[in-house]
Parts: sequence; C-alpha cells; structure tokens
Amino acid sequence: MPEADTARVPENGSECESSEANDEKNSDINILQKKKKKRGIIYLSTIPPYMNVAKIREIFSQYGEIGRIYLQPSTKPGEKRKRVPNQFTEGWVEFQKKKVAKQVAANLNNAKIGTRKKSRYYDMLWNIKYIPRFKWVHLSERLAYEKAAMKQRLRAEISQAKKEAHFLQNNVEKSKKIKRKKAMETADL
Repeated sequence: MPEADTARVPENGSECESSEANDEKNSDINILQKKKKKRGIIYLSTIPPYMNVAKIREIFSQYGEIGRIYLQPSTKPGEKRKRVPNQFTEGWVEFQKKKVAKQVAANLNNAKIGTRKKSRYYDMLWNIKYIPRFKWVHLSERLAYEKAAMKQRLRAEISQAKKEAHFLQNNVEKSKKIKRKKAMETADL
C-alpha cells in the first residue's frame, strides 16, 4: 500500500524543469532584495534655535545620501509663535544606507555642532541616536495619531466650554426669574 505523502514524478521530467525555473526566479528576487539597501533613521532629540531642514541637510549630507528629514515644530497648532523663528523640539533624519546612519549616530553623538568660535552653534552638542528597526511609516503613523488625538482633545475642550456656557446661561436666567418673583412679591405687598 503506497503512502499518500510520496511525490509522483512525471516520466517526461517537465516538473523538474519548472521547479528549476522557479528556483531561478526566486534567486533573482533574492538578489534584488539583497541589492536594495536598508535605510537607517537617526533621532535628533534636540534641535538648536535657528536650525532648519536645509541646515540639517547641509550638515548630514557630508556623511552620506539623505532621504527624508522631519523636524517637530515647538509650537502646537493654534498657538502663537515665540520670538525665536524656526524653533524645533526634535527631529528624524533618514539615510539611504543603514550603515551610514549607524556611523553618523556613533560619531556625532555628544560632538559639538559648531566648530568655529563665532558660530551660533559653538556651545551646543548633538544628541543623536540610531533607531534600529524603525521605518519612516512608524513616524508617519505616530504623527497621524498625535494629530487625531489633538483634534479629539480640542473637540472635548470645545464641548466642555459649551456645557459650561449653557450652564452659566441657565443659572443667569434662573436668577432673573427669582429676582422677578421677589420683585412681584414685594410689589404685591
């Protein structure tokens, strides 16, 4: 009695040829995946005043090819800007090669930003960290979540303000009615 798990081999060998073709296709796909360099993202925990995306791109492009840059503004939507323009709290820089991102984070962490004495960044240090297994999508999702949370908080605050205004208005109307009743009672006497 033959087992059900045994494979049937055709006599003409056509199945063997198709599996060889599949192996070639799979090896081509594997080569393409290996050739595609993984991108690396570094996190900048502090951004000095007056530093913007162009300046960061200029500084970090010396070390390797840069993809995307995102700097978190210090002001929230709806708030007025402070006197210092281009104030950012934190930032992310994407390098085209993960190896370059790791090297930049290792070499520039706790290094002086400005090298010349007259530079406005002379006394400031980089605080850089390489973020392993972090994709730009994660950052986009986080920003979308924070934006949605901010909208929900604003809606809740507006709703609370409307409730308080309505409560106050009702109390004012009740107070007027009570005053009228007292005025009528004193007038009747």
